[in-house]
Amino acid sequence: MFTGLVQAVGQLQRTGTGVALQIPTGSVLDPASLQLGDSVAVDGVCLTVTARSPQGFQADVSEETLGRTTLAAKAQHRGWVNLEPALRLADRLGGHLVSGHVDGQGTVVAVEQQPASWRLSLRWDDPSYGRYICEKASVAVDGISLTVAGCSGDGADFWIAVIPHTWGATTLRRLRPGDAVNLEADLLAKYTERLLRQTAPQGSASERPASPLTAAWLADHGWG
Repeated sequence: MFTGLVQAVGQLQRTGTGVALQIPTGSVLDPASLQLGDSVAVDGVCLTVTARSPQGFQADVSEETLGRTTLAAKAQHRGWVNLEPALRLADRLGGHLVSGHVDGQGTVVAVEQQPASWRLSLRWDDPSYGRYICEKASVAVDGISLTVAGCSGDGADFWIAVIPHTWGATTLRRLRPGDAVNLEADLLAKYTERLLRQTAPQGSASERPASPLTAAWLADHGWG
């Protein structure tokens, strides 16, 4: 589990069975602090440390992960990625709960500099994930915990106000229109949707049909 607060930016390259990460000297994330088997979010993708070096670490990557995320494309040209080690129980939850399981990719629509921030406009490649987006909700973009500033009616298009610190400390400043990003919707929103779509208990769990979430359904279940 992660918080979406990036601790370092590293360079990614492909290896025989996965990827290798090189972390710049002097980074807040010291490779020596990592242990074999540790989890690290790489551009929002939860990977397991399989080898270490003074300069970084290596991780195996499945075909599923390579096909669903931007890691394969970035590894081809030593692209820059955001890094965050796994959350410890004693750590502060400064961002939001991020699982490191990317839902899908999105596309950068526009990058606009504002007087005190940058406006980053994004679009889900699969518009159906827009149902998890609403104003002031949380979303992880390349592993960065960000707040939705506004969105289209179906949520497929949304935009974010990025403060200067986040802009300078992450890979966001490298994004250009047309670039692909990894997106993870709010974990709590997905669990809430799943729970609310269940009908009242009847028969076994496998026999319970999904119920559409409507105003009438909510009223019948005490949400009036």
